[in-house]
Amino acid sequence: MTKPPAAVGHPRYDRLDALRAAAILWMAVFHFCFDLNHFRLIERQNFYADPFWTVQRTLIVSLFLFCAGLGQAVAWQQQQSWQRFWRRWAQIAGCALLVSLGSYLMFPRSFIYFGVLHGIAVMLVIVRLTAGWRHWLWPLGLVAIVLPHLVQHPFFDTRWTSWVGLITRKPVTEDHVPVLPWLGVMWWGMAAGQWVLAHRREWLTGALPRALRPLATLGRWSLSFYMVHQPVLIGLLMAWLALSR
Repeated sequence: MTKPPAAVGHPRYDRLDALRAAAILWMAVFHFCFDLNHFRLIERQNFYADPFWTVQRTLIVSLFLFCAGLGQAVAWQQQQSWQRFWRRWAQIAGCALLVSLGSYLMFPRSFIYFGVLHGIAVMLVIVRLTAGWRHWLWPLGLVAIVLPHLVQHPFFDTRWTSWVGLITRKPVTEDHVPVLPWLGVMWWGMAAGQWVLAHRREWLTGALPRALRPLATLGRWSLSFYMVHQPVLIGLLMAWLALSR
């Protein structure tokens, strides 16, 4: 595997952190609407079939995973050690397990067994190992995105195999982010990040307007925000319902 180029220091890129924050805030608004619908506080919505909601979910996950790819491009360019990589990976994998447990308590029949954090945990390893492939990540990403539309098999329809993504029907789960096609989005994020760092570095390293700096701070704590926002939103809605009776 090709070694990453040498880099001096490990600065944070506020623009990348702000973009990541935009993704998680959009996600939080989406989840809040989902929670309102779950507790019947708004007119009933179909979050599983209505394009207004399904397209939003696709865009949110795409932005989230694209940012993850960008972040890996920065880490690779800064020669992040495997020790540091695995430490962060363990945090993500641990949080994925907590999401599965929490969703099982709330949705036992449709709990999240391979959602966005589970997918990120698997895809991060693949993206890290293929970082040296550079411009080949563009066509590989396209193949990953297109392949599930061309190849499906019932073998991949079980909970133990649907994580691959070559399914013939959507699984019964509250969140499903399989490796295919979503690895393609993260590969594109990595490829885009490598290109930007080589040719338009200022797109990432430039300063943020003062008004947007809080977004950069939030983006640095994206995993913590992800883990906390739903329990807080659901807790507040349950408290409001209890008090309004």
